[in-house]
Amino acid sequence: MKSVIYETKGRAREYNELAINLFSGCDHQCIYCYGADVTHQTEESFKKNVKARVTIMDIEESARAWHAKGETRRVLLCFVTDPYQKMEQEAHLTRAAINILHRNGLNVIILTKGGMRSTRDFDLLTSKDAYATTLTCVGPKDSLEWEPGAALPIERIHALELAHERGIETWVSFEPVIYPKETVALLELTHEFVGHYKVGIMNYHEHGKTIDWYAYGYSMLNELQKRSAKYYFKKDLLKNMKVDPAQFKQTWVCR
Repeated sequence: MKSVIYETKGRAREYNELAINLFSGCDHQCIYCYGADVTHQTEESFKKNVKARVTIMDIEESARAWHAKGETRRVLLCFVTDPYQKMEQEAHLTRAAINILHRNGLNVIILTKGGMRSTRDFDLLTSKDAYATTLTCVGPKDSLEWEPGAALPIERIHALELAHERGIETWVSFEPVIYPKETVALLELTHEFVGHYKVGIMNYHEHGKTIDWYAYGYSMLNELQKRSAKYYFKKDLLKNMKVDPAQFKQTWVCR
């Protein structure tokens, strides 16, 4: 049986080395989403026909196999989809997945735009796990335009605060970047309770071609350093900044 926990490649590996995708689509309906393309689905199917991609038995067998090999790395939930969507089914599958991974010595990284829905599983997370969210817009109007099914930014930020208060490691993905000035504003709103930031660009959408990534990259670097925030700049952004990734001093080791 093919393992449902897998080694990531390419851009995904800059988020985490191991991942599992619990669902076959995502009802957040973000207009910049590339999920349909990489999973070989129509956009309508990916966004409206969301169902479980794996079973509890799949997760159990995969976790046991990785544990038997002595694996200790954390597993990202999820990369191509989101572990906290509106569908009722995920209320059981995501929680079960966290429990199974923990029982097999594997800790987790939650990456979600689900906001307060995700906080129901905070009782399972420990200081060895991590909680992360993607932040793109400040206000509800822009968020609803770009990410109509996702939790609003204020809700995602509040979930980060709650995770931090519980001693859970937190981080934010600043990718995709839609409005550079709003990304800076989001940094200001969150830097006191966010452990580090993964900073990228906007791929897969025409809007990304309208942004001066060179200027954005250096501006963002300055803003992060002013706040003594830890960061990981993704290779796509460094390329636009005309920087050799091997020569760029990251203050957070991507893991």
